[in-house]
Amino acid sequence: MANGILEFGVAAVIRSAALTDQVRPLIGLIAAVLAAVLAGSASWHLTDRLVAWRQRADQDEL
Repeated sequence: MANGILEFGVAAVIRSAALTDQVRPLIGLIAAVLAAVLAGSASWHLTDRLVAWRQRADQDEL
């Protein structure tokens, strides 16, 4: 009985290691896309704030 549990554990570890090797490129791609989306969002937000700040500065001069 203990031998069957040990075999199951070893098989699970081997399968998870093999799956990790196959999934690693996909994880990198997902991370790159997420980083690009976050950078674009941050850039858009910063640009929006700068434009609003410039408009307020122009209105204060009038």
